[in-house]
Amino acid sequence: MHHGYYGDGASAKDHRQAQLDLVNVMLEWGHVKQADRILDAGCGVGGSSRYLAEKLQATRVLGCTLSTVQAERGTAYNREAGLSAIVKTEARDMMSLRPEDGPFDLVWSMESAEHIEDKAQMLQLFYDLLAPGGQLLMATWCHRETPPPLNSKDEQILSRIRHLYHLPPLAPLSGLRQDAEKAGFTGLQTEDWSAQVAPFWQAVIQSALKLKSLSGLLKAGLPTIRGALAMRHMTRGFKQGTICFGVLQAQKPV
Repeated sequence: MHHGYYGDGASAKDHRQAQLDLVNVMLEWGHVKQADRILDAGCGVGGSSRYLAEKLQATRVLGCTLSTVQAERGTAYNREAGLSAIVKTEARDMMSLRPEDGPFDLVWSMESAEHIEDKAQMLQLFYDLLAPGGQLLMATWCHRETPPPLNSKDEQILSRIRHLYHLPPLAPLSGLRQDAEKAGFTGLQTEDWSAQVAPFWQAVIQSALKLKSLSGLLKAGLPTIRGALAMRHMTRGFKQGTICFGVLQAQKPV
């Protein structure tokens, strides 16, 4: 599950449609209309992998997830969609990838970079995996820019989010940009889309409170329940400006 894109929020939008819109807006922002070989770094059950495969007319898509359950489900969904020959969903740490696993024309990182502790190493890996002229599109959770330094309220909310979502320290978007520049990327652009995606958490909370969703949460067990309860901290983090939703695009020189 990733955030949804609500634009200016002037009109109501189903959060599932908002999630699809985020993918499309990212592609439009990056001016990506076609990509033959794609890496979906942190793919979950492969929803983006399958969508990108069809929309961008890819011949090879590799999706990596740490979860064997997600990989199994993703593989089944690939088969159901008739995309098994193109989309591969593997249970694999994306940081274990090597240049010989590529090259890729597009590295797609949708809300997975926040799970990687060494952001500089991650961006260097993405650079090495890309073919010359290839492109990186990334959306990730960040903390606000500094200065001013993070205060006690910031630290409190970040600590809770890190604990409940099992995250390493978050970085500011400017830090990711600097790491991407050091890796060798050019044509770097970054934007803060916090205002455009912030309504998503309230939409998900409302959905989770429905009887069917509550039943599913109870069956899933305590860790999942804790993760659901963490949504209120994300809502608060956006409201107080501690959490930011950053997007980054960059190219590997030809």
